[in-house]
Amino acid sequence: MWNTLRGALLVVGWCMAVPQVAWAQPLPGFQASTVFDEQIRWDRLKNGVRVLVNAPARLQGKQRLLVVFATPNGNTLEQTLGCVASKERDWRFDIQHVAAQVRRLREIAPERDVILAVVQSPKLSWPAFRQDHKDADQQILQLVRTLQQEVAAESVALTCHSGGGSFLFGYVNALDKLPADLERIVFLDANYSYSDDLRHGDKLFEWLKGGATRHLVVVAYDDREITLNGKKIVGAMGGTYRASQRMLTRFRRDFPVTEIDSGAFRQATGLEGQLQVFIHPNPDNKILHTALVGEMNGLLQGMTLGTAAHGKWGAFGGPRAYSQWVQAEPFVDPQMNRSRIDTSVLPVRLALPDRPATALSGSQFIAQNKDLSRQSREAAVLKELLSGNVPEKLCALVPIHVEATGKAGAKQTGVYFVMPDYLAVGSDADNVRMPMTPQTAVAIAEAARCTLITTKISEDLFAAATVKLKPHPLTKDRDVTTTFREHHQRIEEQLQAWQAAQVQAGKVLPAAGSTLLVGIKKDVVWSNRLKEKPHKVAIYGWHQLDAQPIQPLYVGHVDWYVDYSHGVRLMADTMLVDGKSVPVADVLKDPELHRLVSDEGPLNIADLRPTPEPAPVK
Repeated sequence: MWNTLRGALLVVGWCMAVPQVAWAQPLPGFQASTVFDEQIRWDRLKNGVRVLVNAPARLQGKQRLLVVFATPNGNTLEQTLGCVASKERDWRFDIQHVAAQVRRLREIAPERDVILAVVQSPKLSWPAFRQDHKDADQQILQLVRTLQQEVAAESVALTCHSGGGSFLFGYVNALDKLPADLERIVFLDANYSYSDDLRHGDKLFEWLKGGATRHLVVVAYDDREITLNGKKIVGAMGGTYRASQRMLTRFRRDFPVTEIDSGAFRQATGLEGQLQVFIHPNPDNKILHTALVGEMNGLLQGMTLGTAAHGKWGAFGGPRAYSQWVQAEPFVDPQMNRSRIDTSVLPVRLALPDRPATALSGSQFIAQNKDLSRQSREAAVLKELLSGNVPEKLCALVPIHVEATGKAGAKQTGVYFVMPDYLAVGSDADNVRMPMTPQTAVAIAEAARCTLITTKISEDLFAAATVKLKPHPLTKDRDVTTTFREHHQRIEEQLQAWQAAQVQAGKVLPAAGSTLLVGIKKDVVWSNRLKEKPHKVAIYGWHQLDAQPIQPLYVGHVDWYVDYSHGVRLMADTMLVDGKSVPVADVLKDPELHRLVSDEGPLNIADLRPTPEPAPVK
């Protein structure tokens, strides 16, 4: 079992074996964390799933419980774990506080070693993960089993919030019979996809009656009439209120369920407390989706019902019972956001001719070419850029420092060089960012001694950027030249407003050569998926201010399709690896070094080059 999953893991800086001594310390592959005297381990699977495992630094050798928490839709692992709120941070860091609630649980239940594993899907959506992978349910089951084996846990609790419920139901679907070492399941406003047709109720009932220490806890609220912007947020059959009623209807076929008012909740109980369903009646018709988890101590309630620790930690419904356990700063994945602008390295210049004195401005180029066919427009863009009609401010490529750890634990450092913004036609004072086909982009890149970037580099750039603007989608005439200009103008207005706000706040604007602008376009990228989808264009990114990309990696458009949202940001075709100059193409296809610039394994650019578009028939 372990060997199977190990083959699917990108082992980052550690090589672990299943523990042979049950209570050896520290846990294999874990590193000390200064936050609350803990030990942690970061994992990333090839399927993109991220995992953080958090344990007390000093395990007592007592009964060991693994708590697996599946992240909600739209939330990162770090946000789900939580930290102190601040104006500079995304609000999601202050809504769940899974780490703090588990620390509080450890405090009031010292008789057990409680280990927390938070699991995050690659698109921040477990429902999407299960749609993307035919064997997703088996992958989920294998992940839980492997995590349990790695930390030598005697028992497991599966917990979740929101779309994380899809992870739990995937686990249930993968089994004909739930295991005896699964002691608790907690849905925190997360049981949307409960289904009698998929035998969820049958399996849960059989599991519950197999042992008195097994508990199923559901926390939900009446979401039937909730509206946002004048529209109901759940459909006629959707929401957790209706899902909870379906569950209760199913369980009443096999055992009595009693209901009472319990504080702010309506509490349904069965099997002598093994089943506990709490539904907030929501008389004020508020959105309580996240409040149920953090503000109301939902995870602590779900994890302690039926144990001696219940009621020792505080009150279900609030106030927060774990505030002293909230960390000041978020967890930082050593394999993420390690990129930075390297001011110790001199920039590299685009190898294009100097801009001709008679070159067209951006406005003139648009005026002359706004009515051209797509192919003629591409030819015009190619001619202008190859002649050097590029803003001078784009010609100095910004050095980006990155680090990666190989399978054997060796650390590599790299510096690659990227354009500070997207390819544009015109002068510094008057230019237009020009979307283009991958064929045109590659032709320009090769003339400029450059290449396209990757999805990892797109992520690196957002982390390192000095200027982050909010994406501004348009909806009409997406592939029209005048729309390209309109989008460019909106970006310029945003940039000017950002600069004015910086000056008003007394902040220093980024110096020339260290400006790196992100958040304004989707990147045209290299990707191995182009081997699966020939004659397509790969696009990715357009990051929002919370670092989440609007566009996951997508290869659905034919490679001659271009719209206003596409951008081409070139990088130099050589980079520094541990101080030595190496072709980027060689780094990309290297079994070890590729980690510096690719998060989808080695890439061979020669296999990914776009096919030239046939010339138009005259």
